[in-house]
Amino acid sequence: MPINDWPASERPREKLLQRGASALSDAELLAIFLRTGVAGKSAVELGRELIREHGGLRALLAADQRQFCRRPGLGPAKYALLQAVMEMARRQLREGLARGEALTSPDLTRNYLQAQLASRLQEVFACLYLDNRHRVIEYEELFQGTIDGASVHPREVVRRALFHNAAAVILSHNHPSGIAEPSQADQHITQRLREALALIDVRVLDHIIIGGSETVSLAERGLLG
Repeated sequence: MPINDWPASERPREKLLQRGASALSDAELLAIFLRTGVAGKSAVELGRELIREHGGLRALLAADQRQFCRRPGLGPAKYALLQAVMEMARRQLREGLARGEALTSPDLTRNYLQAQLASRLQEVFACLYLDNRHRVIEYEELFQGTIDGASVHPREVVRRALFHNAAAVILSHNHPSGIAEPSQADQHITQRLREALALIDVRVLDHIIIGGSETVSLAERGLLG
């Protein structure tokens, strides 16, 4: 049955306007983006199939153009639109962590790092460099690995901290598995980086692990050593 024939309260667009975007399922949100379905399938049904085929919404949003456009009706125009929407979301969060702004909200920091790293299919290790007033200097992605892990080199982290004249850093990396729990290896590399950065008087304020929609702060867990 076409979405236009559904009761108004069940149509994704009307439901969003009445109850807010958080009330919609992943497939319903995707249906609003898709706008139309394909022969024999509504936009919501198509959204469900796409999410299932890609193994989740996160993987779908991270798909490259070739993967995304395999389906009839999902051409370069829709791929470009999706990339534009995602980049706007990242930039909106980036405005809250603009260069020279002081970090005043742990939630803003988490949301920003999540927007940068949550959709990555490989592990990415990043640093947020801060001055002595905890104002943002720069965000950098330093290392990329396979989905099994990233090779993090303390010497390079120290070199970049010196380059930016940072007084403190917040470390972050993603777990492509979607599970944010820190491993023994995560705790080990955090300790190595703390020791290396301490030699140049740079403090590690936190190490935030991103696992899909979940985040874990090693500082809050008391795991910074």
